Amino acid sequence: MNATPTGGRSPQRDGKSSSGTLQSVGRALNVLEAIAASPDGLSAKQIAAELGLALPTTYHLLTTLVEAGHVVHLTDQKVFALGYKARYLGQALSRQLAVAPEIAAAIRVVHQEADAAAYYAIYRDTEVVIAHVEDSLRRPRVQPLDVGFHQAAHATAFGKIMLSAMDPEQRGRYLAQAGMEPCTPATIRCGDRLEEHLSHVRQSQIALEIGEFQPGLACMAAPVYDPAGAVTASVAISLPIGEFRARRWAVERAVRQGAVRVTRSLALVERGGA
Repeated sequence: MNATPTGGRSPQRDGKSSSGTLQSVGRALNVLEAIAASPDGLSAKQIAAELGLALPTTYHLLTTLVEAGHVVHLTDQKVFALGYKARYLGQALSRQLAVAPEIAAAIRVVHQEADAAAYYAIYRDTEVVIAHVEDSLRRPRVQPLDVGFHQAAHATAFGKIMLSAMDPEQRGRYLAQAGMEPCTPATIRCGDRLEEHLSHVRQSQIALEIGEFQPGLACMAAPVYDPAGAVTASVAISLPIGEFRARRWAVERAVRQGAVRVTRSLALVERGGA
């Protein structure tokens, strides 16, 4: 779901691309994402080269973003970095994705029982997104698996649960848009192979990935159902591969039981709101 630079498109007279999107807005967002992806900030020339933009256009976009407070110009380092307003966007997303207290409590129990970082992923329109994370200094979350993460569904356990619950047409559309980029050499990239894998996920009601998202990392997930019986979310954990293999069955029990607890919580909320 990565943004695509728009610098190579020929502008329309009204400033819109052929798809009807405003090029200036798309370019500004691409600039913001490029700066966010750099740990030390970027110079205007670096941004222009990375996005395929003319340098005057890049400066115009940067000036707009600086005036809006989303970007700052670090004059001593001669680079542009994220502005202080940018953090409010992340905070606002976390508020919008916030889960009910009883669901957060259930994910916390998974974290404690599995002794692993625990995650809760949901559908958000057509996206599969992490809505809640429970971790600790001893068991920190895996970066970039944080609230709002919505990529690499084909390479993550929680993503595979959600993909397996889609009908073939919906899954085809999702993967056509999201792609199946390799995260590691172990990532499944063949559509037929992924379909076979997802068939096993549906049958076992458990998803597993070993080194497919990050080298040395294992993840496991189980489905959460809404009151109508449809998969609506997933509960997942992450551990180093060696430790996961040593504690596989205890971890699986914690994940499955956590998914059952969340399913029951959703049913109680539904009955309470009726």
